[in-house]
Amino acid sequence: MATTTRVMKATPEQVWDVLADGWLYPLWVVGASRMREVDTDWPELGSQLHHSVGAWPLLVDDNTQVVEVVPGRSMTLHARARPSGVAAVKITLEPTGEHTRVVIEEDAISGPARLVPRPVREPGLKWRNTESLRRLAYLAERRSARDD
Repeated sequence: MATTTRVMKATPEQVWDVLADGWLYPLWVVGASRMREVDTDWPELGSQLHHSVGAWPLLVDDNTQVVEVVPGRSMTLHARARPSGVAAVKITLEPTGEHTRVVIEEDAISGPARLVPRPVREPGLKWRNTESLRRLAYLAERRSARDD
């Protein structure tokens, strides 16, 4: 499982606010290009984001579902990204003073990506999640600056 970490200059509540707004998903998740729909109960257990991946005109409609959640603390998602398969993604928020340590753990759980040896697939996941955390930090820290 690829693990990526970043300390953000925002409170866990400010980071969670970004995660809890499903419409922001394509702003911080590398590869997600647009939102089609967000379940009204997002991010409750079983709720889904309906998004597209890729670049126009080669877009594929997919979804991401919450499979575990501790509000304000962590969520585990099953993210579909056809044709590569489904990934399990766990996002954990850990308070560190006035900041938040955000950890993303991700790995393929089904589909063709699962056939790629772990040492080959992990560097790509690490790179993608490093950029995703950078984008998430921009959004959460902006909220932090507004709250000051």
